[in-house]
Amino acid sequence: MLTAAVPKIDILINNLGIYESKDFSDDDWRRFFEINVLSGIRLSRHYLPDMLARNWGRIIFISSESGVLVPPNMIHYGMTKTAQLTISRGLAATNKGTRVTVNTVMPGTTRSAGIEDFMRSVASDPNLSADAMESEYFAKERPRSLIQRMIEPEEIANLVAYVASPLSAATNGAALRVDGGITPTIV
Repeated sequence: MLTAAVPKIDILINNLGIYESKDFSDDDWRRFFEINVLSGIRLSRHYLPDMLARNWGRIIFISSESGVLVPPNMIHYGMTKTAQLTISRGLAATNKGTRVTVNTVMPGTTRSAGIEDFMRSVASDPNLSADAMESEYFAKERPRSLIQRMIEPEEIANLVAYVASPLSAATNGAALRVDGGITPTIV
């Protein structure tokens, strides 16, 4: 078990997650909640007390723009990403007045190992080239994206590195977007 092998840490990035575009059953809801939500809760619950005792630490949840703009074909996924936003904000309130922060990073559609298969599953023609499939996906599924392309993992990593660093000491309880501008500004 991870917590036995690594009992104390300074920075926890809760990045485990799965997604699918499909009709969903009760078993799917349970599986998504277990993997996408409870895994981060369990790790946070383990590591947070030591961070508080040392008065320094970072917990970062990698959520998604789907936590705010829930895709109709992935409601079960969107629910888990909304839950991460709530958990992060709630945990941040438990460390009020400390140097421990809890934040959420909300990526948009990111270039990753499984994304081409996902885009192929919703494409008008599964034989489209990768570039044509990406263009069609953003035109049909993500027309609100301001960058109209997939986000590169390094672009997300840059924000996560900042949030994990001492430079972000005043950023706590925040939901930070790196979503290509798809999520509207909430005032």
